[in-house]
This record gives sequence, structure tokens and C-alpha cells, in this order.
Amino acid sequence: MGKADIINFVENEFIDRKELPAFKAGDTIKVTYKIKEGDKERLQGFQGVVIQRKGSKNTETFTVRKISGGIGVERIFPFASPMIEAVEVMKHGVVRRARIFYLRGLKGKKARIKEAVRK
Repeated sequence: MGKADIINFVENEFIDRKELPAFKAGDTIKVTYKIKEGDKERLQGFQGVVIQRKGSKNTETFTVRKISGGIGVERIFPFASPMIEAVEVMKHGVVRRARIFYLRGLKGKKARIKEAVRK
């Protein structure tokens, strides 16, 4: 048994992954996650556009971008994070790229994404 086999075994046995809804780059989602402040815990939401999904299986992450106070804010969430409480898909967007980093250079009406009619 090599190192890679041991790592795969540990990832598959001990990391429990929540079932999240299907989403891809261009979709607008709301991620509700836990924040620990001292000994208290609270839930906070982060709503924005998914600009990329990266990795596979237990190491997969997704990046969400939103505009807050005129400044672009991006946050990277691991799929296997125990801090993620819920993910809700607000809108399905139509984009022709898997990674929509060009959105960083756009603002206002140019930064809009066409909405898809998906079920």
C-alpha cells in the first residue's frame, strides 16, 4: 500500500461530504455557513455567482463572487467543509466557460449573466 492509497483510504472513510444541489459556473447561489466567534456559533449567508469549480472528489472547491459596497468579494468554499450548512441555487446562468474570471473586469450591466430556463 503506497502513500496515495493511504491518502485515498483516509479521504473516503473519514471525510463525510454533504449532498449539495447541482450547480456550475454562472449560477447564482446562496451558501449558508457557520462562523465561530469565541464560544458562540452563528450562521451567515454569502450570495453570489459561482465563477469556478476546481478539484475532484474530496478536494473539490467552488469560488463564489459577489459585489459588496462596490467592491468585488470572492470566497472559496471546500465541498467537504463541515462549516457549510446549506447551499441554495437562486438562478441558473448561461455561460460558455467553466471558469468565468472575465467577470472580475466587468461592472454594472456588463457583469450580468443571462438566466437559463432549467428545472
